Amino acid sequence: MGTFSVNQNKLQKRLRRLAGEAVADYNMIEDGDKVMVCLSGGKDSYTMLDVLLHLQKVAPIRFDIVAVNMDQKQPGFPEHVLPAYLKELGVEYHIIEKDTYSVVKALIPEGKTTCSLCSRLRRGTLYTFADQIGATKMALGHHRDDIVETFFLNMFFNGALKAMPPKLLADDGRNVVIRPLAYCAEKDIQAYATLKQFPIIPCNLCGSQENLQRQVVKDMLVEWERQHPGRTDSIFRGLQNVVPSQLADRNLFNFTELRIDASAASRFVEVMNL
Repeated sequence: MGTFSVNQNKLQKRLRRLAGEAVADYNMIEDGDKVMVCLSGGKDSYTMLDVLLHLQKVAPIRFDIVAVNMDQKQPGFPEHVLPAYLKELGVEYHIIEKDTYSVVKALIPEGKTTCSLCSRLRRGTLYTFADQIGATKMALGHHRDDIVETFFLNMFFNGALKAMPPKLLADDGRNVVIRPLAYCAEKDIQAYATLKQFPIIPCNLCGSQENLQRQVVKDMLVEWERQHPGRTDSIFRGLQNVVPSQLADRNLFNFTELRIDASAASRFVEVMNL
């Protein structure tokens, strides 16, 4: 691949800068960390690995990177692609072979979405492996648009105001999940993946499902962004600027104890009649 153009350089610098800001803002990576980079073969995880390798070179701290892919035994999965790519990069890697594909196909009726069960099985296996290799952080490739989409999915279908945090302590207490691309836009990641010619491996288990609610929400946000550029970024900033007293969660704010303060100065100014 030849020299980048000016716009391509700007794209690379923007992704690296935003990822660096996210890592710093949430203290995602600390000195001596062993970061397990979960590599699926999609555009997001390739980009994440790329920016983390750069960050490893320029950061004022030292940390290790181990790439991990989970081979879920989907028919036609090109097993040679990721090992060849990672060997060329000189990155330490592991391939976990676990047939979750058969489990998902057996348990989910034809025509129903498979993502929820598939992700749970994959996540559990990756958490266990991270513990086995002594990884102190587990990096996932979710980006800003994923986080905003998840927020709306939870609000629309689960009745909860929650999304994907940039940094998360897993329920088992033994894994810290980080999302270095939390500030990065999907369109930039797509453009960068095309530019870098990453060897993309499509998911043939769920990628073509047309009844995914996430795709519905994604289409909604794309249309909003088309009509009002910058709206997705504004929504994400809203997730960083939560005001509990202006919502309705009694666990986050003590509404029951609200009383007037008789000693407070009046907000009303006496107006003289003219």
